[in-house]
Amino acid sequence: QVQLVESGGGLVQAGGSLRLSCEASGLMSSTVNMGWFRQAPGKERTFVAAITRYSVSRYYADSVKGRFTISRDNAKNTVYLQMNSLKPDDTAVYHCASASDLTSRRPYSDSAAYTYWGQGTQVTVSS
Repeated sequence: QVQLVESGGGLVQAGGSLRLSCEASGLMSSTVNMGWFRQAPGKERTFVAAITRYSVSRYYADSVKGRFTISRDNAKNTVYLQMNSLKPDDTAVYHCASASDLTSRRPYSDSAAYTYWGQGTQVTVSS
């Protein structure tokens, strides 16, 4: 049974940093594509970042480029999202997800490409 468990969220002031973790069980995270998405209150879930299997490529939403970094620790079967220079607009519930395959029809930024999802962790950035 696949489980993804996020942690590391919290309340931080604008300009601060947080590191989110997504620990996977039931799969080897290094062999699948992993993504982070976020959902703010009253808004749709949106893509944040993705790392392809074996860490070949990394992708970011324009809104977080230069501020967020996605990485993985294969020994811990964990994917991270380092978030720096946080802004109030980054306030959301952050979810990690895994995808076996990414295609042109289901690219890394499409939530429908991902099979397994974590419950999410709340990130609140105060101004």
